[in-house]
Amino acid sequence: MDKKEQIDSQISKLEEKYKDSGQDLSSYLDGLLYQRYLTYWDYIHLDTLLSLQVPRTYFPDEEIFIMYHQITELYFKLILHEQKQLVDDKTMKLDFFIEKTRRINSYYEALISSFSIMIKGMERKQFLQYRMALLPASGFQSAQYRMIELYATPLENLVHHSKRQAYSSNNSIEELYENIYWKKGATDKQTGEKTLTLQQFEYRYTPRLIRIAKQVNNATIYHKYLQLSKENKENKTLIEALKTLDINANVNWPLMHMGSAHRYLNKDKMQVDATGGTNWKEYLPPRFQKVVFFPELYTKEELNNWGKQWVDHIFNPDKEKD
Repeated sequence: MDKKEQIDSQISKLEEKYKDSGQDLSSYLDGLLYQRYLTYWDYIHLDTLLSLQVPRTYFPDEEIFIMYHQITELYFKLILHEQKQLVDDKTMKLDFFIEKTRRINSYYEALISSFSIMIKGMERKQFLQYRMALLPASGFQSAQYRMIELYATPLENLVHHSKRQAYSSNNSIEELYENIYWKKGATDKQTGEKTLTLQQFEYRYTPRLIRIAKQVNNATIYHKYLQLSKENKENKTLIEALKTLDINANVNWPLMHMGSAHRYLNKDKMQVDATGGTNWKEYLPPRFQKVVFFPELYTKEELNNWGKQWVDHIFNPDKEKD
């Protein structure tokens, strides 16, 4: 096919594409003729993106704090992008399942490996000063992080571990959501009252999170796995990918935050409260929460010891030397 024949073929395909749009191809070609060339900075809205860092203080490291959290939310969006495709998939093809899980893991691994920016990339003195201007805002209020959990596993797996045995899929979405594990992380231990951080979050996002939970009822990634054929459910590559996702999401990622909290909030035997009033020492450790997306993949002993060795490494680093 020569160049003219190729162009004629492409024009014919374009005519077919636009014939039902109410406009003929000539109109679309006029639009293409007048349209300006696309640039990199316009395509990704670079100027807008770089204008979104608005510190509330004059401490230079606050801008690092803002940018890293914005980067984190973009990675969360990438994770949700893959999760939604898995949840919506009707083909149940093994290769598709494995590839989407692999991508999710790659995003988590990028986040985990980059968290040294938060742990070592800011001056502690600056952080402890500018953080006071952020009250009561907290990373606890990341709605995308909660959405990731809802897409991954049924709500009964997210009920606080102290109550988990009393709840099942027979309970309503509303009942399960009311007892979700992370709410205890922003509740006053003595009075039982919700912190302002939690009140703000619930007011803004509860209707949306409940709606998502209902949309994925019996259709989470865990449900999708359970619906696979016996042969596919036993596929070692898939099982390894799902286990890696569990560890990335529910062990390694929370522990990165613990490392940061220990550096900035727990030094010289002086514990500093988190900005949102969250009980970070009880909220962040995986061993205390025992959140597992895909419990069928583990033995009872593995579930009982979930996150233990990693928590020991953080709290008792000398224990490994004994």
